[in-house]
Amino acid sequence: MATKKGPRIVVGLKCSVCGTFNYITERNKVNTPEKLTLKKFCKRCRKHQPHKESSKLK
Repeated sequence: MATKKGPRIVVGLKCSVCGTFNYITERNKVNTPEKLTLKKFCKRCRKHQPHKESSKLK
């Protein structure tokens, strides 16, 4: 069975414009201590919008 190694955590990405959860990804909290912000495609807005890390997952 696989075991969890290292300081990687699972985070949800939420659209900063409309507020929908669109993506789930991982980040290393040692290398990136601040919150993650990526520009991703939002299905509801139908545009590339900035998505911010949110602690609450779907």
